[in-house]
Amino acid sequence: MTVLLREAIGDRLRHARTTQRRTLREVSRTARVSLGYLSEVERGRKEASSELLAAICEALDLPLSELLHLVASDIGAVTQPVPTPAELAERTQRPTAPSLEGGTLVPTVIGNDLSDLRIQPMLTHRLSTSIEPRGAVVAA
Repeated sequence: MTVLLREAIGDRLRHARTTQRRTLREVSRTARVSLGYLSEVERGRKEASSELLAAICEALDLPLSELLHLVASDIGAVTQPVPTPAELAERTQRPTAPSLEGGTLVPTVIGNDLSDLRIQPMLTHRLSTSIEPRGAVVAA
């Protein structure tokens, strides 16, 4: 499936605007962009220039870098290759994945979804857990 950049950008801009409960008219006025053109950009029908994107992002109080990061994540999630039947069979025959030991989740870029979280190993101590037969978790 091919995702067009202008469509992904439009989706994210519309999401940002509707999350803020703002109207097209309000954002178009603030960004000094015609209402019709902003609507076309949000629907992915017009390719916005970098200047126009910057103006819209400023009107939405959304850093352009964050918009581009979110769009890149969206496109990456959609364009992940579909595994072949042989790859799926190989995955089921592999031993279980190793467990994560002593890490913390830290945001690399502040955003609204979990795709912005990365695991950063903790070097100060090691924590391991085991599950008791009755389901109680005990820290060692």
